[in-house]
Amino acid sequence: MLEGARSASRRRLLLALAAAPFAAFANPDPTAGLKRWGSGEFRRFGFLVYEAALWAGDDPLRAPLALKLTYKRNIAGQAIAEASVKEIRNLGIADEASLKRWGDQMARLFPDVKPGDYIIGQYRADAARFHFNDRLLGSIDDPAFARAFFAIWLDPKTSAPDLRAALLKRPAV
Repeated sequence: MLEGARSASRRRLLLALAAAPFAAFANPDPTAGLKRWGSGEFRRFGFLVYEAALWAGDDPLRAPLALKLTYKRNIAGQAIAEASVKEIRNLGIADEASLKRWGDQMARLFPDVKPGDYIIGQYRADAARFHFNDRLLGSIDDPAFARAFFAIWLDPKTSAPDLRAALLKRPAV
């Protein structure tokens, strides 16, 4: 009987060890522990491109926070990366070498989207992590990238000031 208990114990340990590498791919809610702030729409030339919603702590301009973009149009992942680089460049907060590196990283990471798809970006002090339709895409582990990427929506010099104002609207108490 003692041998059977040891065998079962070893089996549980081996299963736990085998599952450990997959724990990194577990998809906890990227908005967990954050408060829902505001939401709004992003339009280009009158066409609705995506709806955005912000989750943050007490300060919606500092990590940690999460931004969910729910797409309303078909957009290639490469186009999302290029638009992101353009917006960061227009903010004047990164050099061209960084923009090139980040553009390449985003192009590898961002998928093509269709209406109803969503990407949630998590802003952490040390990185930006991205989820696509409840699946972890990956992260860009660069604090300067994380600040620059979320500045697209949250910086006072954003190209979409109405969306920024909507996102930063205080949550109801």
